[in-house]
Formats: sequence, C-alpha cells, structure tokens
Amino acid sequence: MRRDSRLSGVLHVLLHMAEFEGAVTSERLAAVMGTNPVVVRRLMGGLRDLGLVASEKGHGGGWTLACDLDQVTLRDVYVALGSPGILAMGHRSDAPTCLVEQAVNAALGTAFEDAERLLLERFSCVTLGRLSADFHARMVKRGLCGQES
Repeated sequence: MRRDSRLSGVLHVLLHMAEFEGAVTSERLAAVMGTNPVVVRRLMGGLRDLGLVASEKGHGGGWTLACDLDQVTLRDVYVALGSPGILAMGHRSDAPTCLVEQAVNAALGTAFEDAERLLLERFSCVTLGRLSADFHARMVKRGLCGQES
C-alpha cells in the first residue's frame, strides 16, 4: 500500500518557504518537492483556506507564509490537508457477521483509536517554529550557516 506523504511534503515546503525572501512560485516549490506545480497548487489551496499561506497572482507573485511558525502545529497542517487517514491498516470488513471477526475488529479498533489519538496529541505539541529551529541547528552543525538549503 502506498503511503500518504502529503503531510511530510507540505511541512518540507513550508519550512523552505520560511527561508525564501518574498513570494515563491509554484514552480520553485515543485522543484523543492520533486513534483509538478499543479500538485503544489492543490496542496497549498487547503493551507491558504486556513490562513497558513497566501498567494499573489501576476508578475512577482507566488506563495508566501501568512502565519507565525511558532503558533502553527503539525496538527494544524494535518487538518489543513483534510485530516487524511493516519494508519494504513484497517479492518477486513467494517460490519462483519462472523463473531471472531467482530472480536478482532473490537480489539484492533481500540488499538487504532489509541494510536491515532496519541499521534494527534504529539502533532499538537510540535510547531513549525520548532521544526525550523531544528533545521537551523542542523545547518550550524554542518557548517552551512547562511547558505540556502
């Protein structure tokens, strides 16, 4: 099963945007993500709707951050993406008639709910500012201060 990497990709793009001066085009962001500009525009639309980014059309236009990185959590970005499914695993059947499968679904369902709740709690504790600080610390450690990532 293919993993949904949109959250990781959007976080990557947002942190790059924080390093750029001024508006950044979909084409430049697509190059950062290794994808097509149309994909970037689709992803950024949800972020714009929640006020995390803004867009400007025309010459010199593009995407800009419209939020304080220290106030935006991973959960905020996750919600902006439409709260995609977190776990790739699921029940074989959602409404089984077999009593064994009902018992299995009950046990797995509780475990899945616990795992999702824990992960979303963790997402709520990590801000984009914290990720940016980690990135900058890694730059310093590698001796790359002042260079574009």
